[in-house]
Amino acid sequence: MKCINMFMLACGVVFFPGLFLISKKALKSSFKGWNDADIVAVSQRLMSSTYAIFASIAGLIIATASSDVMSDRHVLTNELVWFGAPYKAFDIYAMYLSHYHSQKVKGQDAYSKHSLVTMRHFLLRYPLMLVHHTALLFVFMPITLFLRTGLGGDFFIGCFFMAEFSTPFVSLGKVLIQFGREDSWLHTVNGVMVLLSFFTCRILVFPYMYWVYGQQYDIPFHKVPFHLQLHCNLANLSILAPQVYWFVLLCRKAYRLYLCQTTRSKGKPAHEDYSKTD
Repeated sequence: MKCINMFMLACGVVFFPGLFLISKKALKSSFKGWNDADIVAVSQRLMSSTYAIFASIAGLIIATASSDVMSDRHVLTNELVWFGAPYKAFDIYAMYLSHYHSQKVKGQDAYSKHSLVTMRHFLLRYPLMLVHHTALLFVFMPITLFLRTGLGGDFFIGCFFMAEFSTPFVSLGKVLIQFGREDSWLHTVNGVMVLLSFFTCRILVFPYMYWVYGQQYDIPFHKVPFHLQLHCNLANLSILAPQVYWFVLLCRKAYRLYLCQTTRSKGKPAHEDYSKTD
């Protein structure tokens, strides 16, 4: 088993940085007019979307294969965690590169070269996202791999994996805005998919897990939290809270884009650049 885990870890170490570098090279040779900011941003989002597809498929397999939500184990669970750990670490670096080149293209003096100043600006710009990635790497991963002795619960972990289902849609939306296609029909359809997938897989999944637990142990839904240990409820709340925050931001951004499109359709000048996104 240890050999398989180390093999999956090695595959992740090779695959995700390799995918990022190959994407950069392919985009640079295929799109001569793109600058470094465009190339790095698209490469990083392609890498994120690829991992999200792997995680969503594995999560669906794990969750649907679990007949007992508390005790069942699935071989894919630990393998995906080992495989995805390098992605979580490397994605932070890729996010920094994307931020660095985007600011450099804008002519920011501090971004003439990599420095502690550019790293500090990056940390201050994306604090919640960095905390999220770091927590997955240093909290979720050890709990999943080492602190579940004698326990299963892979159903819940599979549900958490499926939360990544919204990532490809979020990434595509950012790419479309990046290249000025926010008025296209594809961006509109994708925006609907972003809101639906995010709400379903990152927010609605929490009451769903509580409901499934209650169904298995014949507990009314509203009483399930009182049958769980306090740290379980607090852990779920700590994961749910940033998802709700990001969903509110997505809804606000979608509303602003809708107002912008409505203003343009009436022939009025837009007073705000609604295409900007983090």
